[in-house]
Amino acid sequence: MTLAGPLHWAPPEGVTVRGTVVLLPGRGEHPGVYARLGARLAFDGYRVTAVASAAEVEGAIRGGPVPVVLLGHDTGAIRALALAAELPVHAVVAAGLPLSAEHAAFRTWEEELDARTACPVHRTLLEADDRLDRGALLADPADLPVVIPQSPVLVLHGGADAVAGPKAARAFAEMLPSGRFVLVDSGRHDVLNDVAHRSVAAEIVQFLEWLRAGTRGPVLVRG
Repeated sequence: MTLAGPLHWAPPEGVTVRGTVVLLPGRGEHPGVYARLGARLAFDGYRVTAVASAAEVEGAIRGGPVPVVLLGHDTGAIRALALAAELPVHAVVAAGLPLSAEHAAFRTWEEELDARTACPVHRTLLEADDRLDRGALLADPADLPVVIPQSPVLVLHGGADAVAGPKAARAFAEMLPSGRFVLVDSGRHDVLNDVAHRSVAAEIVQFLEWLRAGTRGPVLVRG
């Protein structure tokens, strides 16, 4: 299947560019699946590129405004972690890391769709998407090495992820030199495009702002 090339989202005219985000899709996906997230991050001032393959990442980050962050979903998250150890990036956001030993088996497309997302808008998009590789979640990601980068990593995972349970992702985050784990309550595998996608996007923006501030912790006082 031939997937689309990179897609780009730029901040609105007059908005200061606050950083660069390069998004790596997961199994069966393509850049267009992330149009909603790309537009939202761009609205907050970040230049976003969703790539069709890991080979396009280096070109996407070249000359980009800092901080430069790799954002990956599923196997794209594993590739983002590996690339962060090789390329001049400042952080990684890893969503839906497929690290658990259990392997989901889907008998029908409806079962795979249910595992991917519960968001009605995104389900409709996927149902009509002739570029999505249905059944791709059955492919074993075990041949991809999981690298522990030294840069900060935000690990996002759905609490109801039937493709890869959250326990392994949490354990991985605890091993990181600078890791933060966020469990999305009732979230399914694609937490970036699930019911809580607005809250997840806000969590990502907050992480990006922490990077800009150099604090790696909250810059706002709550309560």
